[in-house]
Amino acid sequence: MKKLLITLALLISAVSFGQTAEEYFNSGSDKHNLKDYNGAISDYNKAIEINPNLAVAYYNRGVQKHKLKDYYGAISDFTKAIEINPNLAVIYYCRAISKHKLKDYNGAISDYNKAIEINPNLAVAYYNRAISKYFTNDLTGACEDAKKSASLGNDASKVIEMVCK
Repeated sequence: MKKLLITLALLISAVSFGQTAEEYFNSGSDKHNLKDYNGAISDYNKAIEINPNLAVAYYNRGVQKHKLKDYYGAISDFTKAIEINPNLAVIYYCRAISKHKLKDYNGAISDYNKAIEINPNLAVAYYNRAISKYFTNDLTGACEDAKKSASLGNDASKVIEMVCK
């Protein structure tokens, strides 16, 4: 009985002193701001371990991995975030950037399409889709996207100059 009470006391103290997913998430965000991307990943891992349905933790962990040039890892995290919450344009946008870095231009274009479908005013998605289209030799599409990006207030002059001849 004494061992049971000691074990119970240890469990209760461990639970009461354990951090929440939100606390790990916030700590990860703080570490990101300090450019401690590996530390941020560690905290997001802990947040996800506590709450595996925290889409924003997968998204933020993907951002850290992208910053560290782990594009495959970033894509994996963005994909998981999309599975949990498929209605956030920014996640598709970020996954597209990682795909572009891997020269998967068609995959990037597909994700930019989805981001634009969710948020038709996302000027940077048009801008970056224009660049991906340029790399697939779709100069007409690239020019249209660059002009659309500019019409939404993004400075797309360099891309327009490059693709709209």
